[in-house]
Amino acid sequence: MTFINQVISSVLIPVFMCPFLPFIHVAKIFNQPSELISLEANNIGSPDDPVYLTAHRGITAVAPENSLPAYQKAVELGFYSAECDIRLTKDGHWVLLHNDDVNGRFCQFGEVEDMTLEEVRKLRFKNGSNFWAYENLGMPTLEEYLDVFVGSTTRPQIEIKSQNFDMLHTILEAVEAKGLTEQSIIISFDLEQLKAIRALNKDIELWYLIDEINEKNIAEAKELGNTWLSPNLAANDKASIQLAVDNEIGISFWTVNTLEDAKMLYDMGVRYMETDTLCY
Repeated sequence: MTFINQVISSVLIPVFMCPFLPFIHVAKIFNQPSELISLEANNIGSPDDPVYLTAHRGITAVAPENSLPAYQKAVELGFYSAECDIRLTKDGHWVLLHNDDVNGRFCQFGEVEDMTLEEVRKLRFKNGSNFWAYENLGMPTLEEYLDVFVGSTTRPQIEIKSQNFDMLHTILEAVEAKGLTEQSIIISFDLEQLKAIRALNKDIELWYLIDEINEKNIAEAKELGNTWLSPNLAANDKASIQLAVDNEIGISFWTVNTLEDAKMLYDMGVRYMETDTLCY
């Protein structure tokens, strides 16, 4: 795989990026930045009763997902939080990537957990909104992601993708080193991961990613303490949404991408939403 990636880097990517050939121009057509949709302009939320938006993988309307410019834009726009996905490299470094492999975003092949940080550092985005506009745009480390939030009011929201319980303490150490423990949110679909994080830190805010809301996951979140539910909007109806509202548990839905869904949730009393397309 290393040899194949070397060939791609030295031969195919220069061809792809060459302005005198059609490939980069075609890629630009499919990766144009897009306009965000304002809640305020559509009378959803108010200064006295606002919506708190999470940027899903950053502001992906203007920059590739899980890239530093996408998070810098979230801070600039005053988002409540900005969600990332983290995975471990082969040599034990946390880096930002949603999928387990790098194929879709970087025009190369392989799983990040089979790569060293040095190998990951050589990757450059070849997909995602406006990717060509950012010079040498590569995969950030967790520490570089956290640096974006230092001194801001936007909260880093860290989704753990790797299943390595022995390395969970290093996430907390990275957050603490940046002075962001109180500001950060750690999220996971894996309840056991969240329990392990809670055993290491009794105070940090956790969000339990789920599909449908039910009595069981409400009880599990409450038992962990300082833990919200983060449900999949598409997996819930008004009855299950109301169940969470009635139980007075912190709740933030993903992924809320239309004004209709945002208004429905707002009217039901939900104020926290994760989105690819909405802004204030």
